[in-house]
Amino acid sequence: MTSPIPLGSLELALASLLVLASAGASLMLGLGLGRRLVLAGVRATLQLGLLGLLLRWIFSIEGPWLVVSWMLVMGVVAGGEAVRRTSHRVAGQWRLSMGVMLWTSMSVSLYGLVVVLRVDPWYTPRYAIPLLGLVLGNTLNGIALGLETTLSGYVQERDQVELLLAHGATRREATRAVVRRAARTGMIPIMNSMVAAGIVSIPGMMTGQILSGADPAAAARYQVFVLFIIAGGVTLGTIAAVLGATRLVFDDRDRLRVERVRS
Repeated sequence: MTSPIPLGSLELALASLLVLASAGASLMLGLGLGRRLVLAGVRATLQLGLLGLLLRWIFSIEGPWLVVSWMLVMGVVAGGEAVRRTSHRVAGQWRLSMGVMLWTSMSVSLYGLVVVLRVDPWYTPRYAIPLLGLVLGNTLNGIALGLETTLSGYVQERDQVELLLAHGATRREATRAVVRRAARTGMIPIMNSMVAAGIVSIPGMMTGQILSGADPAAAARYQVFVLFIIAGGVTLGTIAAVLGATRLVFDDRDRLRVERVRS
């Protein structure tokens, strides 16, 4: 296979012209996004550059403690970011998001590492950290969408839910419509990615492997594996977050307490 094309500072500077052009277009149209685009580009460059140096150091160290600690940090940060992306909040939401994020992402990542890839040892950083990062990034979106749709749904549909409860419906029956809609909303992005993969778009991981000189057929197999692992994480995470958020807005007597939700 061909060797990867080296990317230096000059090549990255040329690529950054596209971000600057996008910022210029925003300025011309008065979108108010020009400064944010530039700052986002600078932030991404710095963060990814630092991440590359950090991972190079972690990859050179043997032993599970540093790897597991870094994975836990990634999960906690992702859980917090999921909450920050919502406009409705309820007491206990941060703890719920972080717990769900850690449980689902770690579970599906371990399944992929131990059962599918059979990595030995499973905490080998070159495999464990990138795979967890892929799962976290997508599960984060699913949880954020699920939480937002759940909490806003109970605020907007309070009368319907309370009417069902007043007529003898159980909490599960009264919340079924909101739970289903929230779970579907959180799962739609990964479903769209799976449907469009290979026909409309070449996913990012597969593109990166091909550009680095990997066999396209092998890259495709790895991409399918990653999509399936991500789908599992998003599904488990979204459903758990939606059910957990539903629990937070009900009291022990199964009464809807919308006043707990704040914008």
